[in-house]
Amino acid sequence: MNSVNTDNVIDIPQTCLVALVGVTGSGKSTFAARHFAPHEVVSSDACRELITGDANDQSATKDAFEVLDVIVGKRLDRHLLTVVDATTITPTARQSLVALARKHHAIPIAVVLDVPLKLACERTEARTDRAYGAQVPTRQHRELRKSIKNLAKDGFRQVHVLRTQEEIDAVEFRRVPLYVDKRDQHGPFDIIGDVHGCINELVELLRTLGYTIVKDVQGRYLDAYHPQGRTAVFVGDLVDRGPDSAGVLRLVMGMYNSGNALCVPGNHDDKLRRILASRANANTPAALATLQQVREATPESFASEVEDWLFSLPSHVVLDSGALVVAHAGLKESFHMRASGKVREFCLYGDPSGEVDAEGHPIRRHWELDYRGKAHVVYGHTPVATPTWVNRTLCLDTGCVYGGHLSALRWPEKDIVQLPAFRTYAEPALSLVQMRAKAAFDALERPGFEVGAGDVLGDRWIPTDNAGRVKIEAAQAAGAFETLSRWSVDPRWLVYLPPTMSPVETSDLPDFLEHPAQAFSYYRTHGADKVICEEKHMGSRGVIVLTRHQEAATRFFGVTKDFPEGGTVFTRTSRRFFDASLTDTIITLTREAFEEAGLWDELGVEWCALDTEIMPWSLKAEDLIREQYAEVGAAGRIALGNEIAAYEKALDRADLDAETLTRLAARLEKARGRLGNIEGFTRAYGRYAWQVTDLEGLRIAPFQFLGGNGRTWEDQPHTWHMQQASRLAQAEGGRLFMPTKHLVVDVNDKESCAQATQWWLEHTEAGMEGMVVKPVANLVRSKKTGKVVQPGLKVRGREYLRIIYGPDYLDAGNLSRLKRRGVERKRYLAWAEYALGLEALKRAAAGEPLWRVHEAAGAVLALESEEVDPRL
Repeated sequence: MNSVNTDNVIDIPQTCLVALVGVTGSGKSTFAARHFAPHEVVSSDACRELITGDANDQSATKDAFEVLDVIVGKRLDRHLLTVVDATTITPTARQSLVALARKHHAIPIAVVLDVPLKLACERTEARTDRAYGAQVPTRQHRELRKSIKNLAKDGFRQVHVLRTQEEIDAVEFRRVPLYVDKRDQHGPFDIIGDVHGCINELVELLRTLGYTIVKDVQGRYLDAYHPQGRTAVFVGDLVDRGPDSAGVLRLVMGMYNSGNALCVPGNHDDKLRRILASRANANTPAALATLQQVREATPESFASEVEDWLFSLPSHVVLDSGALVVAHAGLKESFHMRASGKVREFCLYGDPSGEVDAEGHPIRRHWELDYRGKAHVVYGHTPVATPTWVNRTLCLDTGCVYGGHLSALRWPEKDIVQLPAFRTYAEPALSLVQMRAKAAFDALERPGFEVGAGDVLGDRWIPTDNAGRVKIEAAQAAGAFETLSRWSVDPRWLVYLPPTMSPVETSDLPDFLEHPAQAFSYYRTHGADKVICEEKHMGSRGVIVLTRHQEAATRFFGVTKDFPEGGTVFTRTSRRFFDASLTDTIITLTREAFEEAGLWDELGVEWCALDTEIMPWSLKAEDLIREQYAEVGAAGRIALGNEIAAYEKALDRADLDAETLTRLAARLEKARGRLGNIEGFTRAYGRYAWQVTDLEGLRIAPFQFLGGNGRTWEDQPHTWHMQQASRLAQAEGGRLFMPTKHLVVDVNDKESCAQATQWWLEHTEAGMEGMVVKPVANLVRSKKTGKVVQPGLKVRGREYLRIIYGPDYLDAGNLSRLKRRGVERKRYLAWAEYALGLEALKRAAAGEPLWRVHEAAGAVLALESEEVDPRL
């Protein structure tokens, strides 16, 4: 039973369940109102009133406590301190609150207001809102007297009994962090894997990490410190199997006590603690050897010091503003910053399935495969051949005691430092060769490359660096999930999806629907003074992802097939662009061009993603051209040809009056004009259709180097991207790749804008689709709004727009109607999809789990299901 300290202060964790225990009239509600905010207190009386309108309606007690349990549970799930104001006189009532706290992995604390019975009776009788008198507090007081000594047995971690009104009036509460809460410690850290008594390897690894070792006159290792103030963090299992468990304990305890290290217990350490406390038997040779070393160590108090120290260790630690969690066997997200027996058990043993393998070893569930937390979790416990990040989790037990390595992770650098074991001290259940084989299998089957339906489906808010949180509706997400699950390329390659692109505002010129002036005006308004006008190729958007070599394909994408399965090409909706054979050929040519141009070394990457346009349009739109555009053209030519012939024949008749002839001549002229429109329409789509045989006739125009491992290039100006694309085309010899025509424009210079407009007019009249206007600086924030501006605006040519709006769209009546189109929704989608695509790319470049990449990339697909005028 805990007592209040001399300052009349009770320390309580910032997250816990505080049960106020006391008879009617003890002043619990007044006490709660004095020390806690109204939203922190959950009262059984208030729950009765919520249900029935009467706080004293005892018939609603059962329902009231069901409501109370729900509210308390929801608050504890949110890591909120929660105070329960109820009598909780009986052991059964108190134990139900303890069970509720344990269910939500919170610490249960009892604060007992043990006021004199006379005072409680006087207060109860003085109340006008209740009909009962002294008999109720008398009965409750008798019940409390029977069980007050057993409150700790009810399961409360702290019990504070206030016996007088003076104590009640004087007490104060101080909120303190949970023992596991070290979020205010920011390192830098060196996290060290399972040591298992390997003292010499530990000392050498600490030296490798830059620590200075402190020894006593007997040569024993007492402490280690880093000149630059780094802190070591041990994942546990300091003892057993190795040559000097006592020496490891002495060193780590010294570092811990001097503030140079943190430590969490491993299951072997916890067993040693229980053996020293006579709560377990040393029933294995390793445990017996460790116990002997500890008991024979000097001074004589060493064993009790070890027991006390191991008992004091937190189950896990949460560090660096919550970005890092260290636990011996790992920890699923719902257990972070929690305190319960189940949490501690998970930290020590992982997530056992209850089954054993053929050798009798426990089979553990792979919790890390389902981990979706924001924090990085570093752990040990189960030896692996090589530390590998899996969904922001990393196992550092690399079997030093078995002749493997002692491993450390430098945080926040995320560099792994390894020291080979000096010898094999124990034989593992799996040999290191078997571990490596298992690791290779796991790399193919499991780590980091799994995406579940829950990662894409449902209403979602996707956080992005450049557009804040983007809302995705469940219906939109469902469409994206169907595409990803049925038609997508291998999801491991899907590191990015390109955004849609908005057209410019409607032109105010009489004969134009779109014109460069509106693009220049938009960027001028938002302070993007320099823009680049890039030729808009009439093809299909394609993303190329390739790796430099097979090792990179395996390491970054989990690909284990024979080379050249080191890349792919996919459409803007994630579908495979070419068949497997042609894809391999294109990836091989692209890789060779990268090598020839020296781009791999210059860019400093081992994989790279390119945004491209792939020509001809007919490659992907052949059916559309044949079944829609060609049929319209053919039908128009036939119908209008017949109409013109009929008008010409009629005009040759001598029996028609002048008025009729004039009317027929006007109709003939209109039909000839419409036939001209049909011929313009046919020429427009015909320019973008030609025969392709394998690589013959295929053209690819890269226009943005997106990113690779460790970096993205949205901060590079578009002129840089054009230069890299040209280098790629030159290195490849122009057989496959082609550069993009472009022009840099000063939007504040009328002459510069006029030259660009003339360039656009000449090229669109010669058959170019149009141009895309982008800020030269690439990703730019508006000087007017602070938001990221549109990444690009398309300005399509007059003739090309016949494909989009129909052969006769330039007729005065049609054009006037089309000029009323709105582009606001299209603008939003282009802006949001750009931010989401870039978010996916950044996550992939940073090596984040595939589910995190697909969370953003899938959102691009989801927004594509938005209903918006497809002609925009």
